[in-house]
Amino acid sequence: MVVRAWLLAMVAASGSARAFADPAPTRTIDVPGARIDVVIEAGAVERPDAVLAWVETAGRAVAAYYGRFPLARAHVVIDVVDGDGVGSGTARDSDGGSVFVDVGRHVGHARLGDDWVMTHELVHLAFPSLARRHHWMEEGLATYVEPIARARLGTLPAEKVWADLVAGLPNGLPGPGDRGLDRTPTWGRTYWGGALYFLLADVEIRRRTGNHKGLEHALRAIVAAGGTIGADWSIARVLAAGDAATGVPVLRELYERMKASPAPVDLRDLWQRLGVVADGHGSVRFDARAPLAAVRAAITSNSGR
Repeated sequence: MVVRAWLLAMVAASGSARAFADPAPTRTIDVPGARIDVVIEAGAVERPDAVLAWVETAGRAVAAYYGRFPLARAHVVIDVVDGDGVGSGTARDSDGGSVFVDVGRHVGHARLGDDWVMTHELVHLAFPSLARRHHWMEEGLATYVEPIARARLGTLPAEKVWADLVAGLPNGLPGPGDRGLDRTPTWGRTYWGGALYFLLADVEIRRRTGNHKGLEHALRAIVAAGGTIGADWSIARVLAAGDAATGVPVLRELYERMKASPAPVDLRDLWQRLGVVADGHGSVRFDARAPLAAVRAAITSNSGR
């Protein structure tokens, strides 16, 4: 979740905002292209090595997808709470780019190794701040890119990526009375509707470019132009920068189609074309004979970079 200036103001007014200033020691992690400063607040965790490894792996996953980490320096604040799991997270534009995540003091390697929250929040650092009505684009991007980045690093099987998309994306389809993504700020449309936009964009970019370029090329260009969490951009600037990098106007065309009207998507047809075959029990297998099987494989493969 991204916390922008307009939301921070409301949170601060309620007296519940957390300050970044903290006397806890800072530990620095090096990832490709960046250094991440990690602070563990509110007491000790039993396995600080596990927490630091979790942050490093998430940072490496984001760097793998973007070619390098989007910021030269970032901050991660771990707020220790009771329990053995991972709680909510936020990304903020403070200090150039900061991520805050609640972590249980008894958490260990196994639980953190399966967790997605840190990678999701770090992806938020690689996108500019948009107007409030485009919040679905920020959250949808992190929802879509997070598992793919982990798959490209080799820490998440491709089958798991696609199984989760098969299970999750129906939440993003328009329901009765829904309008476009700019006008329907529900949970499903914000996170999964946004993720669907980026999946459709990724597939179409690859289809039009003969699988030579994908969504990551658009996103890398946005970062290279300064479009990270501390920058305020218009939606037009985001779409123009991304489309210029791929050479096809897919981001703009999809946005025009999905911004104001429901724009339903036939997911069954999409899975069939991609060669994603669900078994009905939460798992998938791949059909290499499907017309877009090569596109599907490239999305989660290191060779897709």
